[in-house]
Amino acid sequence: MHPYIDKLRGLLDAGRCDRREFLRTATLLGVSAGTAYAMAGAKDPVPAFGRRAWAAPAPTGRLRIAMRVQDISDPHTASWVETSNQVRAVCEYLTRTGQDNITRPYLLESWVPSEDLKTWTLKLRQDVKWHDGRAFVSDDVVWNIKHCLDPATGSSVLGLMKSYMTKEVPTGETKDGKPVTKTELWDSNAIEKVDDHTVVLNLKEPQLAVPEHLFHYPFFMLDPAENGKYGLGSNGTGPFIMKEYVVGDRSAFEPNPNYWGEPAKVARLEYYDTGDDMAAAIAALASGQVDGLYEIDVSQLQMVATIPNVTVYEAITAQTGVARGHCGIKPFDDPRVRKALKLATDPHAIKTALLGERGGVGEHHHVAPIHPEYAKLPPMNRNIAEAKRLLAEADFPNGLDLEFTCRSHPVWEPNAVQVIVEQWKEAGVRAKINILPSSSYWDNWTNYPFSFTSWGHRPLGTMVLGLAYRTGVPWNESHYSNPEFDALLSKAEGTYDVEKRREIMAKLEEIMQEDGPVVQTFWRPTQSAFHDRVQGMRQHPTQYIFAEQLSIKQ
Repeated sequence: MHPYIDKLRGLLDAGRCDRREFLRTATLLGVSAGTAYAMAGAKDPVPAFGRRAWAAPAPTGRLRIAMRVQDISDPHTASWVETSNQVRAVCEYLTRTGQDNITRPYLLESWVPSEDLKTWTLKLRQDVKWHDGRAFVSDDVVWNIKHCLDPATGSSVLGLMKSYMTKEVPTGETKDGKPVTKTELWDSNAIEKVDDHTVVLNLKEPQLAVPEHLFHYPFFMLDPAENGKYGLGSNGTGPFIMKEYVVGDRSAFEPNPNYWGEPAKVARLEYYDTGDDMAAAIAALASGQVDGLYEIDVSQLQMVATIPNVTVYEAITAQTGVARGHCGIKPFDDPRVRKALKLATDPHAIKTALLGERGGVGEHHHVAPIHPEYAKLPPMNRNIAEAKRLLAEADFPNGLDLEFTCRSHPVWEPNAVQVIVEQWKEAGVRAKINILPSSSYWDNWTNYPFSFTSWGHRPLGTMVLGLAYRTGVPWNESHYSNPEFDALLSKAEGTYDVEKRREIMAKLEEIMQEDGPVVQTFWRPTQSAFHDRVQGMRQHPTQYIFAEQLSIKQ
């Protein structure tokens, strides 16, 4: 075991870290989930992955789910969970994070980090086959990692791994008087094939969360022969084969008869796109046209509750929405304006208005209380007088006029924008709301001067910060850049001591509150709804659907 495990057990016994922190850190350091749970005096709630010893019954039934059917042609650039739910039926990940937020090997058999967290040995399962019968081997893993880290691909995986897998190299060119660089692997041996079932990652900087990053939803293991593309007939290692696919309409899948793991239980899986209007999806569930809804809004819970024989599934998450300014565009290039918007906001009142007793209050730093490295800071309370003072100091003595862009669906997003805008009026911030169809919004989401964006659940706070706020990464929609923040984030990512890590996170959270680009007011649970004939459903914090776990009661 990693040498820190003994100290970690001592911290748990002394009450200096809770069970959640212990399980998270121990498993990331290579302890199996079953062993980690046993050390914490509990039983692992998740069965081991893989084919069961007994013969599985033939798949039966047709499972129909209402969910947006988006373009899935480039899985490594996927930006939405709905996209990943369709690809995940066919293509899989090296690891899997369960509903308990613990990451386990999946296509991997195990991982072993070095003491300094700079060398990670990944051992592949030896029983995994592609749909075409070819063995899944190290060459496949090496190609997929390199493809995701290639800036030309445009994958958000680069945002997670940039600090420890890549470097910036001068091109000899300049733009606006500044040197132009390109991103490439930090070392030719950064990704090393040892044998057909062993890959070693040699990191530039220490990193604790490598197994978590391998489960980031665009990080599918695609067939290298297909060069990163995906469609009907695509090869994969997963439990289903895609049979139909029409953007904005439907997709359909049938079981892979030679799946290496526990086989699918349904004879056909179908996703139906019912559009932005959730009323249409709820009507489809009530009339029996679909068996489940991928997502429902808290405002629709009462309506869904009236449908007979339907169960609502809920998960506590780190999902949220942020109001963010583009830091390269005035007035959001001024940290005084960014802080003034935070101080003009009452997160508790907004959370209560939108979610009632559900969810949690945001603190404007995008690290959630359920994240194991979360550090509790003094509350950043609403302060209208200070907000006005900062705006005046930033040369806006008469207040500020903004255009606030958001999407129309799901309904909680425009509702949140409405409540925020009403609060800001008292501080002299006048915001015109520009509501766009979802498809139009996402076409330009990183370029709006000021907008509201939903961010999905991530099991670690460092993952969120790395994806959204590290300088120059693909999903940094606010174009935020703070060298001190970047350096502290890299330090936190490489610190496995839970107490030291929390100290660093406290500094990162403070920077986000004082200088950061977002107003972040609440943490929202996620809900789905399925007819009781659907068996095996559990709500995952990420809203991932693992369709091979579901069956239809006949």
